Amino acid sequence: MDLPFLNMTLPEIIQSVGYLGVFLMVYIESGTPLGIILPLPGDTLLLASGILAAAGTFDLVPLITIIVIAAILGDSTGYWFGAKYGSKLFGKKDALFLNERNLERTVRFYEKYGKVTLVLARFLPMFRTLVPIFAGVGGMHYPTFLFWNVLGALIWGISLPLLGYFLGGLIPDLGKYLHLVVIGVMVITILGALFEWRRAKKEQDEART
Repeated sequence: MDLPFLNMTLPEIIQSVGYLGVFLMVYIESGTPLGIILPLPGDTLLLASGILAAAGTFDLVPLITIIVIAAILGDSTGYWFGAKYGSKLFGKKDALFLNERNLERTVRFYEKYGKVTLVLARFLPMFRTLVPIFAGVGGMHYPTFLFWNVLGALIWGISLPLLGYFLGGLIPDLGKYLHLVVIGVMVITILGALFEWRRAKKEQDEART
């Protein structure tokens, strides 16, 4: 059976699926359980979409709008999945990972670091999918989750397409170097996450003394 998508580059795939395809990929990959199973592009998708917008394939404003909406809906879906099935997933005391002890740790983690985690995880593959689910598992207050979900979606959904749009107008054939740009974004995000973690840990240690 011929599978044409296997012989296409990511920009070509995005161009063929259009706005609806971009919406569905962002939605699934942002926080839904299906995103754990399907290896969909995230940061690369947004950068490539921005590059295509610079080439005239997409209109930038509608593109960013559907990305942000899909990201918010995807995270919310993941949250409600975790909130509904979290107690069942962590119900076994003797389980290696999904046990009650780790559920308690998840709750404590989101009480301390859940807000910034929701924003930073947007820029990290797999974390982008898992963090909203575990926010629901940990019982994070939903209005708080929603605020930081929307903020993270706006930052992620605007910055990366704009970066692709800007670079696409400056560098010919940028699509060939997408992986390097994505790696750069990931490195910056990881460094930011480590800095925030150290700051929070320092504040916690000072509070104890």
